[in-house]
Amino acid sequence: MTMEYQYVSLDENNIVTHVCSSPDEMTLVDGVEIPTDVYYSSLHGCRVIKGDVNMDGGVHRTGGTPFRKNAANVGYKYDEQRDAFIPPQPFASWTLNEDKCQWEPPVSYPTDDTKPYRWNENTLSWV
Repeated sequence: MTMEYQYVSLDENNIVTHVCSSPDEMTLVDGVEIPTDVYYSSLHGCRVIKGDVNMDGGVHRTGGTPFRKNAANVGYKYDEQRDAFIPPQPFASWTLNEDKCQWEPPVSYPTDDTKPYRWNENTLSWV
């Protein structure tokens, strides 16, 4: 199984500003192998950490070892204490599921498949 690593650029507040992917942990630069995160850090001039494109809510989609709870995307925050990428909170009423590091609404998404639903923050309901 091939792992697809993410190399995630972080700003001073640990907000993801850029994501690159590579199947390799080492990069050849001028004939010398260096860690890919070190290469991207020098390229972007910021802190770069590794992620995994196959992560979702603490589960590795292809059966690999869970790593940093979620795949990173621009705008996500890297929480050092949880060692997790956390998406932005979509609504003020949603709370963070600590196990998945994902936001959950106060009311579960409807289970019927009759139509697509969207969250109404004013009524705290799916409409």
